[in-house]
Formats: sequence, C-alpha cells, structure tokens
Amino acid sequence: MTSTHLARPILSRRAFLRGVGITLTLPFLEAMQPAFGAAAQAGETASRPRRILAIQTNMGLIADNFFPKQAGLDWTPSPYLELIQQHRKDFTVFSGTSHPAVDGGHAAELALLTAAPHPGAGGFKNSISLDQFAAEQIGTRTRIPSLNILVGSENRHSLSFTRSGVMIPGEKSASAIYRRLFVQGTPQEVEARVNDLRVGRSVLDFVNDSAKRMQRDLGPRDRERMDQYFTSVRDLEGQLVEAEAWEYRPKPKVAMPEPKDITENNLLVQRMQQMFGVVRLALETDSTRLVTVFINPFSMVPAIDGVTHETHSITHHGNRPDTLQELALIEAAHFRMLDELLAGLKGAREENDTLLDRTQVLFGSCLGNANAHDNHNLPMLLAGGGYKHGQHLVFDAKQNYPLPNLFVSMLQRLGLEADKFASSTGTMRGLEATA
Repeated sequence: MTSTHLARPILSRRAFLRGVGITLTLPFLEAMQPAFGAAAQAGETASRPRRILAIQTNMGLIADNFFPKQAGLDWTPSPYLELIQQHRKDFTVFSGTSHPAVDGGHAAELALLTAAPHPGAGGFKNSISLDQFAAEQIGTRTRIPSLNILVGSENRHSLSFTRSGVMIPGEKSASAIYRRLFVQGTPQEVEARVNDLRVGRSVLDFVNDSAKRMQRDLGPRDRERMDQYFTSVRDLEGQLVEAEAWEYRPKPKVAMPEPKDITENNLLVQRMQQMFGVVRLALETDSTRLVTVFINPFSMVPAIDGVTHETHSITHHGNRPDTLQELALIEAAHFRMLDELLAGLKGAREENDTLLDRTQVLFGSCLGNANAHDNHNLPMLLAGGGYKHGQHLVFDAKQNYPLPNLFVSMLQRLGLEADKFASSTGTMRGLEATA
C-alpha cells in the first residue's frame, strides 16, 4: 500500500537554504510576520500620535526607597518618588509585579521588554520586545521606526529584540542620533542610502522568486507556511519602500545644536541628561514614536558627590547602612533625571495635549532585589500616555501579577489590536485610560 504522505518529496531546511542561496531560514521569515493587520488608531490623528518610551536601569532600585507604603490614591511619597512629586498626578506605581518564569538575576535585563522565560539558562533564545512588536505595525509612519539608546559603560546592551530574538544594539552617541534625526545629508549621501535600500529589495526579490520555484514540491501544510513566508516578504518590501521615501523628505529643523558626545563613562548623570534631551526632540518632532533607553552603570563609579565605590559591588550591600546610603545617591540621580525628562515632555504641546499626555513612559528595573539577584517584585512606574494616574497599584508580593499585562494595555493605548503579549493574561488591572 502506497502512502501519499510517504511518496511526497522530502524538502530539508538545508535544501531550502541551498535553493534560495542565502542564509535566511524559513522560521525566521515566518516569525517576522506581524501578529495583527492594520491597527485601529484609538484617538490618534496625524497631529496627535501616541508613543512609547521605555527606560531600564539594570542594577535594581532599593525597594524601601521606591515603593510607597500605602496603596491606592492616598500614598505618601517614598524618598525616590519625592524627587518626582511634581508629576504625582502623571504616573502610576506598580508593586507585586514581575515576568512569570523570567529569572537568572542580571540575565533578566535581556527580557524586561520581551518577558522571554529563563534568560539565564543555556540555549536561551529571546523573543520580540514590546517596542519592536509595535514597530512592526507603526514603524513606517516615522523616519525612524524605533530608536534604541544605551547609556552605560558597556558597548553591547539594548532593550530591543527582533521577532527572531536578535538584539538591536543601543546607540551610545548622542551626536550620531542627532545627525540621523536632524542633519540633512548631501544629495550624494541620500542616493547612497537609497541604493543600499534598493539592494535590500533586490535580495528579497531573489528570495521570493527562488522560493516560488520550490513551492510546487511542497505539501498542503508547507504551502501554508510558504504563504506566510511570502506575506512576510511583501511586508518587508513595503517597509523598504517606505524607508526609501523617507530618505527624500526633508528632516525637521530644531533650535538645539548638535550635542558634543560625553565620552567619560563616569559622567553617568550628564550622559543621561544629554540623551533624554535628544529623546525629547525625537518625540517632539515625531521622528520616531518608539524609544528604548538602557541605563547600565554596572562597572562604573559615577561622578556623584559621596559615591566612591563601583556600582555593581554596592548593590550587594548586605543591608550595611553606609553602603545603602551610597547606592541611594546613585539611584536618586536617576530620578532627578527622570523628573527633568517628564517636565520637558509636559512642557511641549500637541494641540490641547502635552507631549507627556501622548507618550507612555515606562521606567523600572529587571531586578526587584539586586542584593539577592531576585527578579520578583520589580520596581516599575508608568507615566503619561493618557491614563488616570496618581495611584499605587498593589498586587500579591508572593504570587506576582504578570507585568506583560501592562504591555498589552500599552499596546492597546498605542492603537494596536493586541490582546496578548508574551505571558500576559489580559490587560493591566486597575489601570484606566482617559477619554
């Protein structure tokens, strides 16, 4: 008895790769397809877009200095929140939240925006980050689909990961970001960039044609997968066309001159301040709607009065008062810069709103207790974005509420038809949007 299934030619992945002639695997292309189609715009107009700015400080925060003691609206500011008290009605604090199955101590910094499980395990493969999930659907509406920034002593860190789990490196140079956003290239430079984009489109055409020739030998399920592949290629082609069109459009003009890069790693506060200034301009000119900032003071002694020890070592403070006091000086500096950032966003207007009203600012850390490398009870707050703020939402400190629920709420507020992200179980309970 002959089986139709057994008689069908077997097509190995290696044969597929030989057939298309490049190192691009089918699962990668299949996974690159956006999860949803055209997104509802939920209160967005051409002049009033919505945005996300996500900021991680990867060395944790002293819990007693961050979390208020009271829940709800009637809470007394903690020492850190006192530093942003002028924005009290513009942010919500969350306690008792974390990413289910995200562990590994410092390794969890890879998964703050992805919630991919067990980042410290061997063979870990990351998943798509919150910003890139959104960029797949709205990235072509702006010159820069997403802006990924690194402030720290290391060269390779980022919050952003593609759908295939590949890190998008963070940019450390404020001047390079400024030029990318606001400095118009010469006609020759523009044509060179356009030519690079056209080369990319040519590669996709080759992949598409080669795959179509092989499709006739596939079974029904593989044909369905190939249809997804072709959809992904068409999506990428569309993104390249949009990117080419942006190259010919004039860049916005801003009053701020090109910044001079601060190269001294220990000038952490000054570098944060400089980068936050560029971020505000990027958002204000609608050059991008998706920004991540990775703050990494791991091996530095920040130039802050009273700080004499390297940051990572004093996060393992053992509850020694003098060490905690020194660590608090570093962490408080983060909140002073956050205060300045929020004030700048509130000071910029978009019709009847402020830029902060239109921008969801997520700030927090992958470590709940850096002293113990614990990844539970993460210190997190969300500012702006058009929510009913001013509250402290408290969840179970032992059985943490899934933080990915907040990501679903943020995606929906961005106008995307998202009802699931990573290990989410719904939207963030207790967080309500304004009209």
